[in-house]
Amino acid sequence: MDALVGDLFGFHALQLGFEQLQGLRANRMPHQWLALSSENALASIATDFRALPFAEQSLDLIILPHTLEIYPDPHATLREVERVLVPEGRVIIAGLNPLSLWGARVIRERFYARLGSTNNFMPIHSELIGPQRMKDWLTLLGFEVERGGFGLYKPSFESPGWLSSLNWMELAGNRWWPILGSAYILTAVKRVKGMRLLGASWKKPLHRGALLTRPSATSKHTAEKSQDEQLL
Repeated sequence: MDALVGDLFGFHALQLGFEQLQGLRANRMPHQWLALSSENALASIATDFRALPFAEQSLDLIILPHTLEIYPDPHATLREVERVLVPEGRVIIAGLNPLSLWGARVIRERFYARLGSTNNFMPIHSELIGPQRMKDWLTLLGFEVERGGFGLYKPSFESPGWLSSLNWMELAGNRWWPILGSAYILTAVKRVKGMRLLGASWKKPLHRGALLTRPSATSKHTAEKSQDEQLL
C-alpha cells in the first residue's frame, strides 16, 4: 500500500474503514481523512459508507482496505466511491481471495458459525469478493484497472513459530501459483467518456521559410485574369 500511494498526487485522499491499516501514511496529499462507520478516536469522519459527506467529484484518491468485504452493501459503497472521485482519480482496493488458504478458512468458519460457533476468523456477515468479480464491478462503473497483484501464500496460523517456518511459501507461491494468494490488491482509474485532458501548449517559433501559403480560388482567378489582360 505504501508503494502504491507514494507516487499519487492531488489534494484530497480518503481511507474507508479498517483503522488498523494506515494506508495513507506514505501519501503526500495535504488533506487526508479516515472514515469509519462508527465513532472512533482515530476517525476523522463517522459516516455511512453508502452516503459519504463529500461533494461530487471532489476526491483524488480513495483506498478500501477490506472495506467491501466486511461492511454491508458493497455495491452501494463502490457506487458512492465513483461519485466522489474526480475524473482520472484512483481507487485502491485490498481484499481476500476466496480461492486461497485464507478463503477456505473463512468458508469453513462461516459454516461452523451457523452451528453456533463464535470463534470467527472474520465477521460473520463478511463476503469474500474475488479479484475477477471485483474487476467486473469496477468496469461496470467506468473504472479501468491499472495494476494488481497477489500475496500472502502462507496459511493463517496464529503461532509465530509456524508462520516463520513457512516463509518459503511466499517465494514459491509468487512464482508457481500467483493467483492463489490469500490477499490481492487492485488499483483502478476513474475514466470519463468524452473528456480529454490537455497539457500545456508549448509552441516553437516557425522560420520564415517554413511559412507556406496556398493561393485561394479567388486569388488564383484574379491572377489568371490579370495575365489575360496583359496578353490582350
